[in-house]
Amino acid sequence: MRRSILIFLLIPTLFFAQEKRPKIGLVLSGGGAKGLAHIGVLKEIDNAGLKIDYIGGTSMGAIIGGMYSAGYTGKQIEKILDSIHLEEILRDIVPRSAKPFFDKEFGENHAITLPIVNNKIGLPRAISRGQNVLDLFTYLLSSVDSIKDFKKLPIPFFCIATDAETGKMVVLEEGSLPLALRSSGSFPTLLNPVEMQGKLLIDGGIANNFPSDIMKSKGVDIIIGVDVQSDLKKREELNSLITILNQIVNYDIYEQSKRGALDSDIFIKPDIAAFSVVDFDKSKAIVAVGDKAGKTYRRQFDSLANLQGRKTYKAGLSVANIPFRVKEIKVFGAKNYTPAYVLGKLKILTGDEITPKELIKRITFLSATENYEKIIHKIVDDEIHLYVKEEKQKSTISLGAHYDLLYQSAILANYTRKSLLINNDELSLDLILGDRIRYNLNYFVDNGFYTSWGFKSRYNHFTANTPFNLDENPNINEINLSYTDFTNELFIQTTFSRKFAIGFGVEFKNLQIDTETISSQNTNKVTFDNSNYLNLSAYLKLDTYDKKAFPTRGFYADVGGKWYAWSTDYLNNFKSFPQISGRLGFATTFWDRLTFEYTNDAGFTFENPTSDVFDFYLGGYNQNYINTFVPMYGYEFAQLSGKSFLRSEFLLRYKIVRNNYFTFIANYARVEDNVFENTRIFKNALSGYAIGYSLNTELGPIEVKYSWSPENRGKYWLFNLGFWF
Repeated sequence: MRRSILIFLLIPTLFFAQEKRPKIGLVLSGGGAKGLAHIGVLKEIDNAGLKIDYIGGTSMGAIIGGMYSAGYTGKQIEKILDSIHLEEILRDIVPRSAKPFFDKEFGENHAITLPIVNNKIGLPRAISRGQNVLDLFTYLLSSVDSIKDFKKLPIPFFCIATDAETGKMVVLEEGSLPLALRSSGSFPTLLNPVEMQGKLLIDGGIANNFPSDIMKSKGVDIIIGVDVQSDLKKREELNSLITILNQIVNYDIYEQSKRGALDSDIFIKPDIAAFSVVDFDKSKAIVAVGDKAGKTYRRQFDSLANLQGRKTYKAGLSVANIPFRVKEIKVFGAKNYTPAYVLGKLKILTGDEITPKELIKRITFLSATENYEKIIHKIVDDEIHLYVKEEKQKSTISLGAHYDLLYQSAILANYTRKSLLINNDELSLDLILGDRIRYNLNYFVDNGFYTSWGFKSRYNHFTANTPFNLDENPNINEINLSYTDFTNELFIQTTFSRKFAIGFGVEFKNLQIDTETISSQNTNKVTFDNSNYLNLSAYLKLDTYDKKAFPTRGFYADVGGKWYAWSTDYLNNFKSFPQISGRLGFATTFWDRLTFEYTNDAGFTFENPTSDVFDFYLGGYNQNYINTFVPMYGYEFAQLSGKSFLRSEFLLRYKIVRNNYFTFIANYARVEDNVFENTRIFKNALSGYAIGYSLNTELGPIEVKYSWSPENRGKYWLFNLGFWF
């Protein structure tokens, strides 16, 4: 402070004697979220009409300084900050609507995902790839995209990164400005390193968090330094492992700050001790601290502006978001994923009209596939140039856990392999270990705009006590059913906008259904079916739910038909027949807390087949039923059966606090041989109800429900833990 006051008093004497105006350099330190305080200081510099001649920064200081050097004012940067969800951008969170349809179906039942590196399970390089950050910078800095020499920006600029291999400082002064800012801010564990200039770069704060020494070499006369790095903690504050480790990391940074203070003619240190490097949710409060610090130096800024001869007020920068008609789309770097795949995800064709902002959204669709380390885009004379770097890591292991009353305890180990056999393919194998061993294998070749195809294989087994009436033995009203399903299907599919999927398939199915509760003359069990089936199928699916568990808005549909064409016919009573079934649903939320979900299930069997193996069976609460089993609250598993059915479910879910919900459910159904036989489709309707409490966790939902029905007087406690699979 004393040094800045002395400079303030000597400035008039020093520069009135000079003919040229002083050149002002601005240095902004790194500090994660604390670096948002730089915005407040920049606002005060703008208010004073002070022209900055050179800017240098590290990490968050580089990001804010880079935007300022491109032409944005401090107020504009603050407004941009207020308009974005910073945490979602930093963590590469994409809306569910951006995810591929394949991921919505098969990729949302895992609690943890780990990469496989050199045939060994490893750890992710960081929480985020940083693609959202790069996309944001690319859009905001599009007006200076053609400038590769940072000295030629509206305000000359440099930033600092660290060579991850050597730990040495790297000064970035040319190339892609968005990529340079992304490199300088690659905070370890949060954002992936960036390959640039032949080096693997990470956060510049490790090598030089306050680059005033670099600024001195730029020939400036006065250096204004803004340091947001916290001081070292006192002895009494070093009371945990985390604080001690942070102290060790901060030793060098603290020494850099001290040297930077000596190099700076005006040294500003906002009081950000109350904030941490990850307090991005407190951005307004941090900017306010910067405002306060900037106002403290208002007189110094005014004096420097007066010395420059004429005060300069920045006009600011606006990003042009004018639609353009796409002349051509060029993809560079594609190896395992064809250009058709890329364009299919972007949903852009030559001749389409699109805005730069909409293009960013489309690139999010591509990055949501998680097949790319980095995607850089440029708009050149109405051509879209995409520079993609595909993800080297092709395999992952994902884990999940679940418990319900039908399948009981289960541990899921998922193996996913991309680019396994041919371009655009993906293999997903679920091995489910526990009380009921199962597996699900899905292989899909996504051809983007063109027709895609795939193969599914499933083995499913469970045992359950189910209601059963036997005329020969009226004392038996329930049996222990053993049900085994082995299904393989080859299909073709077309998707639209990640929302719709239409497909056709050929299915081979083996069913083994028996019970030991009753026996025959020859064996100690009765077999209801042990047949192979060959079926043709068609389906239409829609999924716009914002979440798979506890959706708050969107629509859902899964409608399909099967023709059971051929069977080995174990019971000698099979004849071919068609069957249709489906589910329609939607969700909407009121007052941000109360969600209403409506779900309607229906099914109909034609030709009245003699076999009842593929009748519809309603009861229970599971969300992972296979074949023709359908949930129905208030009834035991498979208690209701018939060749057709209608079921409607009304759900009210109230969010008590974050991730905690109270639920009320009412469902009504008719189950008969032909529910459409007369116009009174609600005649003889059955009802069931449930109330419950749900908790959404990293493992998935934990739910406890109490269910009952006035018709059968059944009362049941229901429980499930984890994602359904």
